[in-house]
Amino acid sequence: MQLNKIHSVKTIDRVAAELGETVDRIFDLAIDMEPEDGVIWVYGPGNDSVIAFTPFGIENLCELIEMDRQHAR
Repeated sequence: MQLNKIHSVKTIDRVAAELGETVDRIFDLAIDMEPEDGVIWVYGPGNDSVIAFTPFGIENLCELIEMDRQHAR
């Protein structure tokens, strides 16, 4: 039996602050990411929801940021 080894996630706001990026830019890059890429939606009360990233997801996001920077040059 495989157990989930994810022990923590970070919200998009925290990841954006740590990476020095805007939440909007992170959201635009992450919107096409899948759970296999390390991104999940966390649902709160009512209609509240937020994107969160596993450590693997943050690594993938950093690669997307770098690719986006290279593409912009």
